[in-house]
Amino acid sequence: MYVRSNLRWPVIWKYAWKGVLIFTIYSSLICFFYSEMDQHWLSIPWQPVSTLGIAVSFYIGFKNNGSYDRYWEGRQLWGGIVNYSRTWSIQALEYVTSVVDAPGVDAPAASLSELSMRHRRLIYRQIAWCNAVRLHLRRQNDQWDQQVGPFLDPAESVAMQRKQNPPAHLLRQQAADLRVLREERGLLNDFQHVNMMQSLEQLYNLQGGCERIKNTPFPRQYAFFSFVFVWLFAALLPLGLIAEFEKMGPTHLWLTVPFSVLVSWVFNTIEIVGHTSENPFENEMNDVPMTAICRSIEIDLREMIGETHLPPKLAPVEDVLY
Repeated sequence: MYVRSNLRWPVIWKYAWKGVLIFTIYSSLICFFYSEMDQHWLSIPWQPVSTLGIAVSFYIGFKNNGSYDRYWEGRQLWGGIVNYSRTWSIQALEYVTSVVDAPGVDAPAASLSELSMRHRRLIYRQIAWCNAVRLHLRRQNDQWDQQVGPFLDPAESVAMQRKQNPPAHLLRQQAADLRVLREERGLLNDFQHVNMMQSLEQLYNLQGGCERIKNTPFPRQYAFFSFVFVWLFAALLPLGLIAEFEKMGPTHLWLTVPFSVLVSWVFNTIEIVGHTSENPFENEMNDVPMTAICRSIEIDLREMIGETHLPPKLAPVEDVLY
């Protein structure tokens, strides 16, 4: 996610230079053949070109709205992950506290050290789940040992890494631990158990929403034809402008080059903005900053269990928060 209020010129140029170069060369060739080679057949009426420009602007506006909706939904889903991670931690700390009345359960009282260990296990696995979801969405499973492994028991980490969908199985393990706490240890009553299972259900829903965006690409018919229409308009633009500028004087027709390049660059930039917003989980400049969100979750949850040696919040790298 780009965090600076204004885009730096190197960033603008990074996405613009290829198009500007092509538009400049093409417009210059049109002007050269028109003026120096007397190829006046290259000129076309301006009215059809302007009509096409209006139609293209509506089309790419529609496409960009759809692209932004995908990004914003992804950000909302990760906002939900933040909230339910905190909710889960509060439930783990406030529910798993002492022996409760559970029919048919004859469990010994849990010591403070045992409770602390169980709190840490439930909360650390939640931190692991957040990072596992991030790696799963970005297809970065090679970073498991550094990003997820430290929050799990070694045997559990190895077992989860072998799964096709590790975060789903981490939540499954959370549910298994809740069953043990209720049925075997007597540390949860039915109401508390149901509440915590509902939190797991919400986490599953949030993960599923992220996977839906990740695994369902933006409809190619909209994305492809948006690109085609923009470049078709850019190809016709100097043909429609050249006769209009020639009316101002023989030498004025060369104004076709800067003006056609400017208009074409604007349309192409709008198309690029939409394209870069289609997939918000690719670890690119304009994507949801999942790494920073995971770090914030880690800090919040570890503070809840009384830890003080915490990692710092992630800072933007060249104005980009990943």
